Amino acid sequence: MFKPVRSLLRSSDPFENLFALQERINKVFNDLLPSTEFETTSRWIPAMDVYEKEGNIIIELEAPGIKEEDLKIKVEDGMLIINGERKFEKEDKKENYYRIERSYGSFSRSFSLPDNIEKDKIEAKYENGLLKITMPKKPESQPKEIPVNFVKESKK
Repeated sequence: MFKPVRSLLRSSDPFENLFALQERINKVFNDLLPSTEFETTSRWIPAMDVYEKEGNIIIELEAPGIKEEDLKIKVEDGMLIINGERKFEKEDKKENYYRIERSYGSFSRSFSLPDNIEKDKIEAKYENGLLKITMPKKPESQPKEIPVNFVKESKK
């Protein structure tokens, strides 16, 4: 059921290892602890990817079936906060189903924003069940190549 932790450490991306380990630990605790009305996280945590492309940090979060009014994104105190809810809205009652494997309910994801992000230029787009958040990096934080001047040795 669980993969050994050492298998998580084989990847070359340290953040991937941390995210995978965090997801597994969250799942273990969410499965073991009883739900309360004060629960801050839900059992449904949408899968996501975080990567850098063309001077932007991009988050892609799989969240099919979410309505516009049920998805909120905000920047607050240096954090990017994503809140959403996927509701079970069938006319049939849940009791009539033999099996329900899709997850429903609310979720919340939050991330500390690095200082090199232009917070006022963050954009979000939701299309075909995929939420894509583009966070431009400040120009001064972009990689810059420094030319090297080679000085020819003079003959004495």
